[in-house]
Amino acid sequence: MNQGFIKVAAGTPQVTVADCKANTRAILEVIREMETQHAKLMVLPELCITGYTCQDLFLQRRLLDSAWESLLTIAEETADVDALIFVGLPMRMNGKLYNVAAVLNHGNILGFVPKTHIPNYNEFYEQRHFASGADVWTDVTVGEESVPFASNLIFSCEGLPELTVGAEICEDLWVPLPPSVNLAQGGAHIIVNLSASDEMVGKDSYRRDLVKGQSARLVCGYIYATAGEGESSQDLVFGGQNLIAENGTMLAEAKRFQNTVIYGEIDVQRLADERRRLSTYPASDDADCQIVPFDVEVEETSLTRKFAPYPFVPSVKEERDMRCEEILNIQAMGLKKRMSHIHCQKAMVGLSGGLDSTLALLVIARTFQLMGLPSENIRCITMPCFGTTDRTYQNACKLSQCLGAALTEVNIKEAVNIHFRDIGHDDSVHDVTYENCQARERTQILMDMANQEGALLVGTGDLSELALGWATYNGDHMSMYGVNASVPKTLVRHLVRYYADTCGEKELEEVLLDILDTPVSPELLPPKDGKIAQKTEDLVGPYELHDFYLYYMLRAGFEPDKIYRIACRTFEGTYDKATILKWLKIFYRRFFAQQFKRSCLPDGPKVGSVALSPRGDLRMPSDASAAVWMEALEKLEV
Repeated sequence: MNQGFIKVAAGTPQVTVADCKANTRAILEVIREMETQHAKLMVLPELCITGYTCQDLFLQRRLLDSAWESLLTIAEETADVDALIFVGLPMRMNGKLYNVAAVLNHGNILGFVPKTHIPNYNEFYEQRHFASGADVWTDVTVGEESVPFASNLIFSCEGLPELTVGAEICEDLWVPLPPSVNLAQGGAHIIVNLSASDEMVGKDSYRRDLVKGQSARLVCGYIYATAGEGESSQDLVFGGQNLIAENGTMLAEAKRFQNTVIYGEIDVQRLADERRRLSTYPASDDADCQIVPFDVEVEETSLTRKFAPYPFVPSVKEERDMRCEEILNIQAMGLKKRMSHIHCQKAMVGLSGGLDSTLALLVIARTFQLMGLPSENIRCITMPCFGTTDRTYQNACKLSQCLGAALTEVNIKEAVNIHFRDIGHDDSVHDVTYENCQARERTQILMDMANQEGALLVGTGDLSELALGWATYNGDHMSMYGVNASVPKTLVRHLVRYYADTCGEKELEEVLLDILDTPVSPELLPPKDGKIAQKTEDLVGPYELHDFYLYYMLRAGFEPDKIYRIACRTFEGTYDKATILKWLKIFYRRFFAQQFKRSCLPDGPKVGSVALSPRGDLRMPSDASAAVWMEALEKLEV
């Protein structure tokens, strides 16, 4: 919990319609099960103490008395349960009957939240029995205590400020302006919904979309607990489709018709940080809500939720293919606009036979198709030098030929050796000067030849390289338009693979697959036995780790120890903890040290929610210190 993860649960007890004592036993059994999993927030369905389908029995005093007695019993029996508990029942007050959520904590009844929107259509006729709690603001005496009764209550944990919970009931979610909107504006980071939603064909997907959409719209956690087996009576069948969502992502969903308990860990710190980041999110004082304190013990939450090892890459192939097509179109449309704006009909790219320059060329080819320009107006320059291998050279030649682009070879060995002599550098010393002289020579040639041809020089560097500063300043760091600037390395591979799978040309597919099979390398050091000697990931670390770190640092705003924790869980069996920590330290060190390169980036199209453009997404001083982040990393134990 000290990192913001809150274990939550939604459960469906086996209800016996109108038998409050039997339902009390079932409810307590579910609560005890939740307790074994250390759930700190427990949600049960609407009217579960009596059953939702009691109909005119709700007008019977005996049923209502029994429901109240059962609530007091549940409160007493859960005095030792360290959780905030929501349970539904009918409740009389001031001559009216209300459908309410009772809120319990350590044996105390903290408040009652009445249902606001009372349905009276189709199979629902709640207005026959219940009044709306929309305008009711009062207190209720429970024993010797006075507790609030209102729809605007927010329950706030005294030991963890971000753990704030509001409640709505079933139909409240299905209306144009749900009460959860006001509750979220008032500061509730989690909304619970006590529901009794019957099943119909297709209703499950609509219900799921409602919960996901509301959690995204409100930037909140949403826990939906609904009635199931046992509640079904006469014409209605209930399925127990419990749901737990967080900011548009479904964390857990119950199988219908099984009366199960589902669990999840909602990250309230991330929700709070995300709301603060969104300047359009209303301030908490814009809502009129009443805060009710509660207390649970702050302890480390055992994580069961999964974190995508490749957060930039959809795991489902169909969704991934759609994403790849969309990104290629965004890249191409961005380049198309720039070329149209400057009345340019030629594009130039340095083609190495590696992934990044391959993707850049594929984007150029798509752009030329959109603009109706001949493919021979694409100028590919290959510039072999000391580290170039025959494999990458041949792939560069084949790729340009397959796409119908013009290819020019400029061997830069002599020019670089002359430069070594000019600056007095020993060519046997393979240091950063040895490497960067080659990169800058290539950029000089590309810029000058672009001028000769009247072409736009398209950059090839990707998001991951920019994050790590893995680029030669004023070398491959520079271009006239960088189409890959917001595409991370883990996604570049899938974009090229998607192009290979969908191009419909056997020869092009084969060369793209071979490029995909080639180790990532800048090829600035001489090869060994004709093979690549300099592998990027041996030097800066695995890109799958760095992209994971980048996403959760920039997009989620996680602290270093939190990133380390979820990385260890996500990559267990792939990397040991020492390796994960080693590269995490290098990631932070390089990210802060290399900002000066990102501060003067060329334009490039933004394709995702994480980007490093100094004009739009990352306003970071070039000389910021990484000390407080590194200090947190040094405290971690492997």
